[in-house]
Amino acid sequence: MATTDTRAEVLIPSARSAAAKARVKKDAEQRFKRAQRASILLKHVSDATRLQVILLLAEGERHVGDLSESLNQSQPAVSHHLALMRHGGIVVPRRQGKNNYYSLTDSGEILAKVVQAMTS
Repeated sequence: MATTDTRAEVLIPSARSAAAKARVKKDAEQRFKRAQRASILLKHVSDATRLQVILLLAEGERHVGDLSESLNQSQPAVSHHLALMRHGGIVVPRRQGKNNYYSLTDSGEILAKVVQAMTS
């Protein structure tokens, strides 16, 4: 019986070790996935115009024409930036008639706070 107990004691630490290794591996994979998502998100805002758009939209929903005027850029150029940001989950459009109005998503609002902190 003592032999069985000794085997159990020997097996338990190795089982714990395997479980700990699996947990460490899973944690590393989750961190990597979060880092990948953050990297993609940051690529969508790695442009001065897009950062300005975030700051403008932090003040509230804006029409594309209003953004173009505020940025002193053509509407097609601003629409291009907004499309990239929309695909990145940073802004969301709202259509009213022929016009598109944009606002920040939850991720966009978090980014706006970061950008505001960096530029103040």
